[in-house]
Amino acid sequence: MADPPARGLTGEQLKKLSGYAYSLPYPIEPNSEIQSLLDLYLTRITQCILAKDYETGFLQWDAMLAYWLMLKHPIPKEKRIAIARVYFNICVVPGMPLHVVTAASDTLQVLIRSKKKLTVEDMRLPWKPIWDILSKDFFLSRRQFEITQTSYLAEMSHRFFHPACGEEMLEVMLPSFNGMSLNSILATQYYLNTFLPLSHPTWLPMMMRLWSSINSEMFDERHFALLAQLAEIHVIPRVSDPSRIKDIPDDARIDEHGLPEQGPRVRWAVPPSDSSAKEANFAKLYASRVGLNGAKPEAKAERNGLVWKGLFKDIPLADGGTSLPTGPIADDQASFEFSRLPKVTWRIYSLAKLIVYSMAPDGKPMPRSGTATPFELPVDNGNSYFSLPKKATEPSYLAGCKALDSLAKLIVSVESFFHPSNSGSWTEDLCAFLKYIVFEFNKRWYDELKPDCEVPMNRRLTHEIRRELVLSLRTPALLAMFSVDSDIVANVQSALKSMTIMEPDLIVPAIIERAVPSLEALVETDRTVAVIKALGAISIGLVSRDLYYGGAKYLLQILELLLPGIDLNDPQKTLCTTAFLIEIAQYIKFGDLTIVEPAAVSEDTAQASWSPQVSKTMALPTVIVEEPAETTEDGEQRLSEEEEDTLVRDSTAGFANWVTSFIRRVILLLENLPEEDPTSNPGGGGGGTSETTVVDSVMDTCSQICVHLSDSLFDLVLDLVYDFATTTVRSNAVRAVHQLVACVANANPAKTLARFVPICVRNIRVELEHGAASQRSVTVGPALPSDATFHWYLAILRGLLCNDGRVVLSYKKEMISLLRLLHEKAVSKRGFTFTGRFLSSLLLMLTHTYPLETRFVNEDEWNSPSFIANHHRSWGRLYSADAVQVQWHQPTPEELSFSLEILGDIIEPVLVELETSIGTGVKHDNIWSNNFCRSLCFVRDALSGIPTLWQEYINDEEALAAAASSDVFHELPEFIATVKSIESGFALNDKNDIRYRQVAKLRERIGRFLHKASASLRNKGDENTVPAVLMLISTCRTYLTEYADSRDNYYSQRDVYIEELGLTRRYSGQKTWPRAIFIRRARLYHAARLRWNCLERHRTPLNDQIIDDIVEWTMWPYATVRADSQACLESLTGLYDGIRRRCLPVIYANLTKGTDDDRMKGALYTLNMQVFSKFIMSGKNLRAITTPILLSKALGKRRPCCLIASGAYSSVNGMRSHPSRTAHRLWRNVHSVDTLQGLLPPRSSADHALQKRCDVNRRQRHEIQDTAIKDTTQILLDIAESSATHWRYSIVAIRMLRTLVRRDLPAQKAQFVYFLSQVNADHPSLRYYAQRSIMKASRYIKLRTFANRPVDLALLRNRDPLRRAVTVQDRTLAHTTAYLESFRSPIDRKIGRHTPLLQDKVASGWLVWNDDSRFLLPATSKSVLQPWEPLSAEAVAEMRRITQDPAFWESLSAHYVEENHQEVAVMDNLSCVKSIAQLLEEDCFLAIKPVIEKHISDPDQNKQRGAAELLGGLIAGSKHWPTNAQDRLWTWGMPLMQKVFSSTLKTDTLSIWASFLEYVFTNKDPRRLQPLLDWIVKQGLNMDFNAESSFEAVKTMCFVRCLVDTLGWRFAAWTPEFLALYWDNIGSDHDEVLAYIADALATFCKISWRPQVTKPITQAFVLECASRPAEDDIMGVEHAYHMAQFVQLVEKLPSLRETRLTGAKAPRSPYDRMFTTVIRWLSNGLQDVNATSMFQYLLPLLPELLQAAELQDSDDLAGRAQLLLISMCAITPPLAAVRKVLEVLFEAIKSSPSWRIRLNSLPILQILYFRQVPLIEEDMVIKIQDMLSDCLSDEVIEVRERAASTLSGILRCSPRRTILLLKDRFTRQAATVFLPARNDANYASSLRQLHAAILGVTALIDAFPYSMPSWLPELIGDVLSRHAYNPIPVSRTIRNCAAKFKETHQDTWHEDSLKFNEEQMSALATLLAGPSYYA
Repeated sequence: MADPPARGLTGEQLKKLSGYAYSLPYPIEPNSEIQSLLDLYLTRITQCILAKDYETGFLQWDAMLAYWLMLKHPIPKEKRIAIARVYFNICVVPGMPLHVVTAASDTLQVLIRSKKKLTVEDMRLPWKPIWDILSKDFFLSRRQFEITQTSYLAEMSHRFFHPACGEEMLEVMLPSFNGMSLNSILATQYYLNTFLPLSHPTWLPMMMRLWSSINSEMFDERHFALLAQLAEIHVIPRVSDPSRIKDIPDDARIDEHGLPEQGPRVRWAVPPSDSSAKEANFAKLYASRVGLNGAKPEAKAERNGLVWKGLFKDIPLADGGTSLPTGPIADDQASFEFSRLPKVTWRIYSLAKLIVYSMAPDGKPMPRSGTATPFELPVDNGNSYFSLPKKATEPSYLAGCKALDSLAKLIVSVESFFHPSNSGSWTEDLCAFLKYIVFEFNKRWYDELKPDCEVPMNRRLTHEIRRELVLSLRTPALLAMFSVDSDIVANVQSALKSMTIMEPDLIVPAIIERAVPSLEALVETDRTVAVIKALGAISIGLVSRDLYYGGAKYLLQILELLLPGIDLNDPQKTLCTTAFLIEIAQYIKFGDLTIVEPAAVSEDTAQASWSPQVSKTMALPTVIVEEPAETTEDGEQRLSEEEEDTLVRDSTAGFANWVTSFIRRVILLLENLPEEDPTSNPGGGGGGTSETTVVDSVMDTCSQICVHLSDSLFDLVLDLVYDFATTTVRSNAVRAVHQLVACVANANPAKTLARFVPICVRNIRVELEHGAASQRSVTVGPALPSDATFHWYLAILRGLLCNDGRVVLSYKKEMISLLRLLHEKAVSKRGFTFTGRFLSSLLLMLTHTYPLETRFVNEDEWNSPSFIANHHRSWGRLYSADAVQVQWHQPTPEELSFSLEILGDIIEPVLVELETSIGTGVKHDNIWSNNFCRSLCFVRDALSGIPTLWQEYINDEEALAAAASSDVFHELPEFIATVKSIESGFALNDKNDIRYRQVAKLRERIGRFLHKASASLRNKGDENTVPAVLMLISTCRTYLTEYADSRDNYYSQRDVYIEELGLTRRYSGQKTWPRAIFIRRARLYHAARLRWNCLERHRTPLNDQIIDDIVEWTMWPYATVRADSQACLESLTGLYDGIRRRCLPVIYANLTKGTDDDRMKGALYTLNMQVFSKFIMSGKNLRAITTPILLSKALGKRRPCCLIASGAYSSVNGMRSHPSRTAHRLWRNVHSVDTLQGLLPPRSSADHALQKRCDVNRRQRHEIQDTAIKDTTQILLDIAESSATHWRYSIVAIRMLRTLVRRDLPAQKAQFVYFLSQVNADHPSLRYYAQRSIMKASRYIKLRTFANRPVDLALLRNRDPLRRAVTVQDRTLAHTTAYLESFRSPIDRKIGRHTPLLQDKVASGWLVWNDDSRFLLPATSKSVLQPWEPLSAEAVAEMRRITQDPAFWESLSAHYVEENHQEVAVMDNLSCVKSIAQLLEEDCFLAIKPVIEKHISDPDQNKQRGAAELLGGLIAGSKHWPTNAQDRLWTWGMPLMQKVFSSTLKTDTLSIWASFLEYVFTNKDPRRLQPLLDWIVKQGLNMDFNAESSFEAVKTMCFVRCLVDTLGWRFAAWTPEFLALYWDNIGSDHDEVLAYIADALATFCKISWRPQVTKPITQAFVLECASRPAEDDIMGVEHAYHMAQFVQLVEKLPSLRETRLTGAKAPRSPYDRMFTTVIRWLSNGLQDVNATSMFQYLLPLLPELLQAAELQDSDDLAGRAQLLLISMCAITPPLAAVRKVLEVLFEAIKSSPSWRIRLNSLPILQILYFRQVPLIEEDMVIKIQDMLSDCLSDEVIEVRERAASTLSGILRCSPRRTILLLKDRFTRQAATVFLPARNDANYASSLRQLHAAILGVTALIDAFPYSMPSWLPELIGDVLSRHAYNPIPVSRTIRNCAAKFKETHQDTWHEDSLKFNEEQMSALATLLAGPSYYA
């Protein structure tokens, strides 16, 4: 590591590498050496790319680059940029195989994911290549099978798109937005969110306008995620500086050919007169902050509404859930493709991030609250929040932050939903919201403390904001912590932990106050567990002195209360308790400070900074923070640090008692373990899975505690453990005592071994001499009682061997002697298994490299006098990486000598015994089997104990020989990756060392024995041999795999490291951690280096022999042996290259006829393993996939079908990658590769020659693979066509054949013939795959025929000869109108053949116009498509021959008309016929005509479906037929359809023909189907709505609906006529007709929806969204359509209601029928994407809806009206509509003569208020409160009580400025009302007035269910108590209020009771208990 900082590396990078290097106990290689290795890998990667060797060479060297990154060596920035560009270009090569793209994108993600290492200033990436692929791949056609992963690539590359690309992207993407199609809406939004540069969001106002007009949950989710990203990025103003656009080089522009694009980028031109205005607007947009506190005041309500809508959309109210948003219902219109996109960020997290990054000191701060409710202030000082005058010029906010103020109000309004009694699925979301809020706050807080933070000082978070945020969130968190839902509790725990880090003095005491009573009283189990989990969440506040100095004084009390938590009978409680104890123990030292004289703190210790907390000198300069008051939140005196230290020091005196009690509790648990279950836990542990989990958790706790004990306490614990272990023997606790002893041994191995080794050795000898473990066995069974003591002490002895091998050297003789005795005497299965584990532990302890300790401070400090005397001051210390000193164990020469002595004196004699046991003439009886297994187990465990004892080396000759037998198919030896060994802590790494040779010789001897034993035992098939063979296979696996990181597996270490990081993380971006984390990191780095050395294991000839033996064992007669050996073989393939190539010939040889059954089974199952099936697919062995099917033919019915089918199906699963060479025909990446090569060492002529050889070799490989595919195809065809082939294998064969249909090669004639033959197969699966194969093959023929360039084929781009690019010149609203009208008139064929007029797919125009593609009409008689590609001519000709035979269609139709459960036409059948008709055109028409005529005349449902499928496919395929042929088709087909639609059609076939119409009209210009279009329109305009039978009208309306749904907004030309017709018949006599009319009205509204932009071009739309006032309805959601008819109907409804029929006839009244239709229409509209536009119809209808909701004689109408009113509340309306809706409700409540209307209007008001509260202005809030206060005096008691409930709910969500006014009003009213005598005329009115006052008071009390404002006790004690004995209903209301108050405040009564004085407490007690008899 002595390299100078060279190669472009920064000092910070080298410092980080040094930190890794110095954490290891051995020196690592120079950085220059590893950088040279990187250069080699990159050279090979560039050579592979230039040679287009993607699938083999590139993937190999890409894997090596990934392994290189594990070594943590830095990559110079310039080189990183070049590599990233190369990988990016690999990912965007069209047609690149999916697995190559996946591998490249994974590496690219690693290279560019760090925002610090690379920014857009460093590197730019082009966006168009991704767009070209993604836009073609997003929506799959019916005949498309290939998908890519460019969506993930787009998201990871997003931040590297140049900021100047925005306008260019908008011009390309925005025109596709079509409000009629949710797919178009969501796809456009995804494109915009994924591509638009976030640094300069000039387009944000446009996105907000779009969002406000769309009702879709999926849209909302992505919009929230976008706003959260913007808010986070733009907290730094520099990001949006317009000058950056010019400063950042624009060097990443690529054209469609993959070449650098020339010319200026697309930028919007600004007219000279308007230039300054536009620049001003853009400057304003660039400068604006993104978040809740936006630059535009009018957007505040909209953005607050955004948060409300996203967070509380799932909270159901008293309406039963009917007011939940309808976005999820609208999302049902979306297609499945959106599920393939990367999962969008959860809206809860997005909203939390948006709020946090919107926080800033942006207003006048109001006085501090100091309470849990941030709006509660002392009243007596006259400056209460409620009494503050509202100043429009200078508003005040909580902590001076608008976003925090809004958040606090929002949280208080939903406080009740956090309580367990009111929890549900919404509670989990709310608690997650709390968690993410504080997590993101901490992340931002600590980011702003960094010296390089770019956030302006005046925008940074302040201490006041932090404290008030905690106060706002504390109460809901404390409520939810008692939930029984584990997910809710987990979220609350995380929130409490973060809040503890923020303001520990607000959280820790609150939790302690709740925890202590619960733990002392031991209330219900759930509450106890909840308290323990909460304590775990705040544990850092109890032990970290830097975080919360006063927390430590609570620690001992909590520890004592938690001791009963260790309870075997309550696993959950035990696990929670141990988790808390582990959290605590890892940060403190358990030592009594009262017996140690306080030492002066050393200067180094005093000046050390261990906490991430900012010091006083680093306080933020923006706000002057006053020193905290000398009192706590509860008013108690705050202790000084000296006083706190005294309390903590005194409390440590109790550690001895606590540790003693804890260990005794653990021992008690061990003593009560249940008896062992040998089937589930044969290792000597008691109980089953749950008990094992509990014991493991308890022992982890013990280990953590023992490590941190002082010397005196450790001696105490050692005595306790020693006494238990030496005086007790329990067979059910063998495993547990092993773990317990290991805990103390790990903490101090020297003391522990000194106490335990003598007694263990002595007792083991005694037990063995008395016959323990003397009963021979080779299988695990119940432990014998006589062996219990032996097992017990052997487990203890093994537990001693866990740390520091140096201490065991003192017991060398005892160990060697004991090992000999154990091997000789312990002959039971448990005995020799435990002995082997003991030997393995001993060798690992001696030879392995591992950390010695994990204490929370460095070893030198742990032993320092100052720390011993004052360790409490260091509790919770955090370290930086460079401050950690790791103590490692490295084998010493003495330890190595001891290890070699064991191997030589113990293992070699055992090996001699084994070699003798397999000699000739040895009898294989039970004794032999036991001796063999026992000795081999000894050898196996010895091997497992020395994985790092010696290091393997591979010389150049061996590497070259390995390359010759590599599994890598047909690759040059130079391009087969090799690994150079690096230093990684191997004890013996010198080949010349005699010790090295000794170990190598022993291993070779063991290997020879294993091979010889396999050969000897293979032919022994008796029962005694099976256990020996299983042990032999296990030993072979150990011999071949136990090396390097096998004991410190890198991936396991990585998972543990990540888990521990998550548990100890305080905030995101944390740099200081507990010391144990850095020790774990060092261990992970050590494991990574070990992993590097075992990436490529050398296969010696001896290894090959053993591998051959394992292959033979995979085919042995016994199934257990086969399973073990197959698992072994699978693991070996990941370590040794060439195994699959070596094994497959042997496997194939055993798949021939005549092979033994068992051997064939083994071969089949081995071939079925994924490691082999994937290898088979890679090269010339491809034909091997047919082996199982060929075998099935050869064996006939002698084998179960399932056996052989499994192998075949496995091969199919491996064929998911469709073969293609399209990517290799493209030449891209040259520029980026050249750039990378320029950063590498100069290339020699040999390198150039090697690259050329690689290219030639790659071409040869492709030829071999193509030949294999061709041969395989022929074999599969032979199999499939054979009559002897079972149908199972025919299905497998056709699936394979479909996969082998290639887009880059012509179709094979034989394949087409087979597919066509199987279309008529009897088996439905065969027909299904045959049809799909025909669709795929015919599509590829079409693509190849018209592909002008290779890129067209790669992108599956169809170059239709009739398609023409059309430039829309006149992009005006007039053009839009003319465009829509054009669809009404037929096309003039003479013009249509020269001017492209046909438009099949709508590409633009609904929102803005863009260039388009349209079609010409085909020629009169000459085909424009034929002839097809010459190379496929034979296949097409054969298809023509087959399909011209009517018998083909007769047979096909017979299957189509079979009875099934389909009620619609089957899409696959339609598409198959379409594919044939498209290829052959009219050639198949004559053959299919009679078949269609036959079935279409039969009214049977199945016959009709078959006819519809044939006719629909024929019409769809005729799109490009010559017009004469099309005329003949329509001349013949139209009369048939007219006849069906007019007479044959029935109810059961209506859905069939409806699906037929949808298929033929979808994505078609309607003028292509002019005859059918004209007929449907004519029938629709002339139908009779009131005929005797409704079916005729329903049928016609169904056809019209199909037309409308498929044409979308292109139906606008016919809309006025149909609309007028439907309005005229809105009161039809038939319910079915009315349902269609309602649906049509909703659809016509959607069709009529138009954005109100002045000019439909992208630039104008974006600029108008940014510049026009917010009230301007740019999206057109407030523009009424067909409003004249609607208003007329609304005006008629009151008179119709007056004349409506009554009773049973009421539903037949015109009023009911018309109104029901309108309600259906509006309900449908509220569930669509344009739901917001429904408010323009709802407003004038509201009064009548309220009237209809109260109808008593029409339940259907009343229910629909009520449902519509409630559903309306869930939709976010335009801002102006909110006030209008409220005014209508006010009028209904105030003036309606019907008390039922008043009663039922109140819940509507409350629901509307809750759902839309951010949009309601404060003056309207006051009006609502006044109106409700007046309703409290209503004459009807039900209305009064409902008004009180509504007022209470509204107050929870309201501004608190008016609460005191209401309090004074109700208090004064209650005091002034005098109740006269009952017989007084004024009694009733006075009682009503008094009841109104009391209801108002109770509403105020109920508004604060879980908090206690200071004025609330006064209401209870002074108001309610005075009227408690008044007449009913006053007294009843008071009692109910008191009972509810008690219920909601019982959890916090210990806090709330402090706010009551003595009189108020007495009054409350009286209210709760009732009057006393003796009072």
